[in-house]
Order: sequence, then C-alpha cells, then structure tokens
Amino acid sequence: MNNSLLPIISIVCPCYNEEEALHSFISKIRSILAQTKYTYELLFINDGSTDKTLFVLNELSQNDPQMRVINLSRNFGKEAAMTAGLDHAKGEVIIPIDADLQDPPELIIDFLREWEKGFDVVLAKRIDRSCDTLRKKLSANLFYKFHNAIADVDIPNNVGDFRLITRKVVKAIQLLPENQRFMKGIFSWVGFKSSTIEYVRQPRSAGKSSFNSWSLWNFALQGITSFSTSPLRIWLYLGVMVSGLSFCYGSFIILKTLILGVTLPGYASLLTVILFLGGIQLIGLGVMGEYLGRLYMESKRRPIYIIDTDNSSENKKAPPQ
Repeated sequence: MNNSLLPIISIVCPCYNEEEALHSFISKIRSILAQTKYTYELLFINDGSTDKTLFVLNELSQNDPQMRVINLSRNFGKEAAMTAGLDHAKGEVIIPIDADLQDPPELIIDFLREWEKGFDVVLAKRIDRSCDTLRKKLSANLFYKFHNAIADVDIPNNVGDFRLITRKVVKAIQLLPENQRFMKGIFSWVGFKSSTIEYVRQPRSAGKSSFNSWSLWNFALQGITSFSTSPLRIWLYLGVMVSGLSFCYGSFIILKTLILGVTLPGYASLLTVILFLGGIQLIGLGVMGEYLGRLYMESKRRPIYIIDTDNSSENKKAPPQ
C-alpha cells in the first residue's frame, strides 16, 4: 500500500474456517465503504484455518492494494487474532468485524458519523438476538450480569467486538502486555469517550460458528478471572462463614456433653459434614488454581501470536498451489 495514501478506515476481520462467507462478506463491505468519502483497507487475519480460507484470501488480495492478509502460524484464538489485526492496522479508525455478516456492515456509516462528532469509541449494541438459541441468549445475559456484578470494569451488555475505535484507543490497548487476553474487557478498561448504536443481529450468512458450549464456558471463565479477583474473596468469606458455624456448633456440642453427658454421634451427619467441607475445599482450590494458571502462563512471556510471513500477503505473494 502506498504510504502517501494511508487508509482512514481499517476493517479488521479475524477468520477461522470462513471460506464460504468470504466472497459475500467482501462484496458487501466494499459496497458499504464505497458510500464513504474515506480511504480504507481490508485486513484479514487467518487464525490457522483448516479449510481453504487462506487460499481464498490470498487469491482475492493478489491484485488488490486495499486488501491485506496476515496468516498466523496456527490457531491462536480469536482474541489473539484480533490483537494481531489491531497491531497491523494502518487506519485512523479501526473497525473489527466478523465475516459471517451477523453484524451488519451498514452500521459502519453510522459509526463514522459518530466518530465525526468526536467519539473515540462507537459501540454496536444488539437489541434483538432472536437468531441465537435460547440457551446462548440466557447464558450471555447471565455472564454479563455476573461479570459486571463482581468486576471492577463493566462490560456493556450485548455489545460484542463489532465497534469503531480510533488510533488513540489502539495505542492505549497496545500498552497492555498480558498474554491471556479478553478483548471485551480490554476495550472497556481503556475507556475513552464512547457512543452506542443499537441494531438487530442477523443469522450467519454461511458456515457455522466455531464456538461450542465448552469453549463459550472457558471464554466466560477467562473474562471473569481477567478483570476480577472477587472469586478469591468469595471463598475467603465462605471459609470464614463455615469456620464460624463450625465453631458455634462445636461449642454447642461441648456444652451439651458437659451438661447431658456423652452421646453417640451420628455417622450420617458426620459423613455429610466431611464431604461438604471436602467439596468446599476442592472448589476453592480450583478457583485458586485458575488464577495461578493464568499467572503461570503470563510468567512465560510468550508472544500473543506468531505470523507465518511466507503465507501472508503483505508482499502480495501468490497463493500456494
């Protein structure tokens, strides 16, 4: 890309097995961007796709100076792919978006209007998720409520990665060194003047989501432990409460024995108490282990992602045959 004509808008699109959706997405996004007065670039990050996503991207970008492809050496996850896109975007405003067209590109026009008013962040809030399953909607609402109840920084409810952020916001995000990244929390943590636009989420244009129930659970757990130590405090308070109850019950047993004499303790009640306390201890250790695991991974100081330069189109190389 000619450095004398740097793009104003950078569309950042992480991709994992999106070969079926790419042609319709690119056609749609170009028609929207053509309605603006700004120069733009399309930056795709192939996150270790196992289908023909990389081939399609390199083929489409072969003679297109407005389109770039960054190929990661393996699947690092969407948060890492998003980080790679923000690091390599050249625009004054950056708009992350998925290729499945569930987030309507038409909102980009509204994003730009808000940016022109002076907002550094423009959020897209989903007011209708009828295309999602009931389980997904309920679990998402529960996550937002629980996270915001215990975390130091609130995450806007029903706001995903689709948004506009300025170069100033990207520079602030790049100051955060953590390897284990939860981008929704990071976007909220850096702050800046923001505006919100509401929209109705659409069904996927092609393919299927790579997120299953297990990966969504782990994603939620990562979000909670990334921005709150409240789970550790909860087990401290629970331990104090159980210890207090145990002390009171033990005092009652001692007084009862002194006054009424020794009675035969109940085996069932004793076993129940032992199993209950053992379960409490194991859960507490699990919570501590989750935080220690994050500390262990962070202490390695590994890079967030690795780029396979031989298969990226920064130099407009031909796609592999």
